[in-house]
Parts: sequence; C-alpha cells; structure tokens
Amino acid sequence: MDDENDASAVTVKTGDGIAVTKKSPRRKKAAEAGSTASKPAPAEKPSTKRKTYSQSERAEKLKLISTKVAEGNSPLQEVVKSAGISVQTYYQWKRSEKPAAKRNEVPAARKVVKTATGGNDLAELVQLEAENNRLRALLAEKLRAENLELRKRLGLN
Repeated sequence: MDDENDASAVTVKTGDGIAVTKKSPRRKKAAEAGSTASKPAPAEKPSTKRKTYSQSERAEKLKLISTKVAEGNSPLQEVVKSAGISVQTYYQWKRSEKPAAKRNEVPAARKVVKTATGGNDLAELVQLEAENNRLRALLAEKLRAENLELRKRLGLN
C-alpha cells in the first residue's frame, strides 16, 4: 500500500513478463541537506593523550603570554593559541596561580610589626601584661577614692 501512494515508485516489466516495482532513492529534506552542507567535515580526533604541564612549565607559558600581550602587538587569544594552549586553560592556570602567590606573601603590616619587635613577641607580651596590671591598679585606686568622696557627700558613712 505504501508503494501505491508513493509517487516515486516505478513499475517496470522485465523480459519474462513479470512486473517489478522499483523505488527511486528518497530525496533528503531541505533541513537535512542544509545542515550537512553547512557543517565542516569533522576534524580527526587526536590519537595522543592530553599534554599535562608541570608548574614550572605553566609559569613559563603564563610569563611568555603576559610579556607578548604587554607588548601590544597581538590580542590575548592569538598569543594564547600560539603558546599551544586554549584560552580556557590560560584562564584556569592564571586563576590557580593567584592563590598560591597570595599564600606565600606576608602582609606588609605584619612585616613592620615583626621587625619593630625584633621577633621577641613573648617578651613584649609579658611587658604589656605588667603595664595592664599597673593601669588596672591605678584605675581601682581612683574609683575607690571617688566612691569614698561620694559617700561622704551623701552622708552614708
């Protein structure tokens, strides 16, 4: 029944008097034909494994890229591609490099305090505790004297 409705079917009689129905090849739809024509041929998959770089190689490539970009001769994407890595890899390496640099860096304020004390933190702590106790005793003495004066004025003694 499918053959009867199909306009592309052709009935051919052979020399023996037998009628044979042949179908012509089905045409591709416009969407299928356009999609295959506009797509480039699939690239061959590389047979080698991905290249993994050591930390020193990464730092070297990042330094090379930053110097070429600083020169201003070509955009970042071109420089990254010429270095042999993808733009995404470049940004991942750059992001992972920043926290490592921050961990090793000591804040400037801490450097100044350390040099001012000469690294003698324990001695400084003992000195501060002694001064703190002295100031507490002074404050307690002043408050007792003030309290006594107020009691005299109010006649509570």
